Amino acid sequence: MRKSDNAIIWSVYFDIAKSKSEGRRVPKNLAVANPKILEIKEATDKLGLQNSINPTAGYPKTPWLKMGMLTVEKNEPKEQIILKIAAHLAKIKLQQQAELQKQTRNYKK
Repeated sequence: MRKSDNAIIWSVYFDIAKSKSEGRRVPKNLAVANPKILEIKEATDKLGLQNSINPTAGYPKTPWLKMGMLTVEKNEPKEQIILKIAAHLAKIKLQQQAELQKQTRNYKK
């Protein structure tokens, strides 16, 4: 594939703790806490997008933090892809929180 056929996705795009100038690209209502590159991959898989992961890549503004990046097939504008991923990522995070609360309740019994 040509490079223009792909979009590079960084976890910082979805991090609620980051400002727009630090790299967040989604509105705060779609952002999540501590997004992991594997969670983002799971969201792109659910969207049916071809993707590949590079777990050792560092975001250009903070290259010393090896947070990983995802290369995603681009069949529409990158901003639309990011917003779709953000919506699925929020659902994944909610499911994880619900599962954690369930486990905590079971542990207390």
